[in-house]
Amino acid sequence: MIGHVLVRLVLWFLLTADFSAANIVIGLCIAFLLPRSYTAPETLREWLRSLKKILMVIPAAYQEAFEIMLHPHRHETIVKERVPAHRSPRMIFLDIFLITFTPKTIVTKHDDRGWYEVHEVRRDAS
Repeated sequence: MIGHVLVRLVLWFLLTADFSAANIVIGLCIAFLLPRSYTAPETLREWLRSLKKILMVIPAAYQEAFEIMLHPHRHETIVKERVPAHRSPRMIFLDIFLITFTPKTIVTKHDDRGWYEVHEVRRDAS
């Protein structure tokens, strides 16, 4: 339970970028009040991999933002990415959040067959 509240609170802080006392209280209330799913719990290894991805995606988002500002990105593509096997709904949500967190990509669709449809902007037509 504490792990779920912490993940929700981290996502809240990533979305709001506000660490005031009022925002912390609001984030805690939301983290406790959101409904819980009753799926199989994720392993510690999955959470550690996700934490590693989170720590890597934040600097990548800044880098991509600067690239877009300095060099126009005029080409768009839609790519399909495979969802890792036996992924829980929480981990799928976190994957989609991390893909969408970077300025050059956004998940436009997730299908039940195990694919993400990702819209990307690129500098060149490759």
